[in-house]
Formats: sequence, structure tokens, C-alpha cells
Amino acid sequence: MEEVKTGFSNYIRPQVNLTDADGNSFNIMGICQSAARRRGVPKKEIDLFLKECMSQDYDHLLRTVMRYFDVS
Repeated sequence: MEEVKTGFSNYIRPQVNLTDADGNSFNIMGICQSAARRRGVPKKEIDLFLKECMSQDYDHLLRTVMRYFDVS
């Protein structure tokens, strides 16, 4: 069974507000990437998050964002 990652290791979950954001996949990933950088998450972990987001469809991207971030 594949281990499901539930966030960035050793970092407080970054917060993102997607309520008024453009729903485009790349826009969502950009918002998340910026929030993670502001929290000091290493580039390597952010890259793994982005790779996971792009590994499947749009619904998977949203589920992945919700695993890594506090979404409002």
C-alpha cells in the first residue's frame, strides 16, 4: 500500500485562500507554492508537492492541496 503524505514535514501547514482565486490549475499551484515559500518550506518539498499535483486530474490536484494546506 502506498504511503499518503499529509503535508510538508516539520512545517506548520501553510494557509491559502482559494475562495476568490482563478480556478485554473496552474494558478492554484502558484498560490500554494508562494504560501509554502513564505513558510520556509524547502524547494525540494515544494517540488514534490507540485509533482503530486500534476500526477493526475484536477480533482486529484484539489485533494492534494487540501492535504498539504489549510484551505479557505
